[in-house]
Amino acid sequence: MAKLYYYYGQMGSSKTANALMTHFNYEEVGQKALLVKPLIDTRFGENVVKSRIGLSKESIPIEELVTMKEDEIKKYNCIIVDEVQFATKEQVDFLSDIVDFMDVPVVCYGLRTDFRNELFEGSKRLIAIADEIKEIKTVCWCGKKATTVARYNENGIVREGEQVVLGDNDKYVSLCRKHHKEGKIRR
Repeated sequence: MAKLYYYYGQMGSSKTANALMTHFNYEEVGQKALLVKPLIDTRFGENVVKSRIGLSKESIPIEELVTMKEDEIKKYNCIIVDEVQFATKEQVDFLSDIVDFMDVPVVCYGLRTDFRNELFEGSKRLIAIADEIKEIKTVCWCGKKATTVARYNENGIVREGEQVVLGDNDKYVSLCRKHHKEGKIRR
């Protein structure tokens, strides 16, 4: 029986590396897995999922997945979605339709909250409807569990602005809640 999985974590928790390893594991045993991500994520190219440790693989946009016919989707043994926080509610609902009506498991990876500690639309929907939700943990610079992502610039932590500003370690850092509140991005 297929399930809708949601694995969330802060930046640096190896979400994308896990997505790529899941894809590899399916293919290694002769099964087909489809790697998907939202079009908004263009950091490494439109159709590439890439982790910080250098693993990468071609993908398709979730916007393309939702237009595919059922028989095309059923050719896959698993659908793996990276950066799912950027998905819309309707796209997440479609992912649940793949599970419920096509009996294909869907494994999603993404952030839970933004730099303001507000839920992303895709994450919010997955928290509401996923069959299994698991955290992938990482740590703050102090050694405590990182529970937040802070956006920063040369003046320190940014507390206001657009929800989505693409970036990496040059714009974001994972922090424990205390250091996020204090605005301390390092010792």
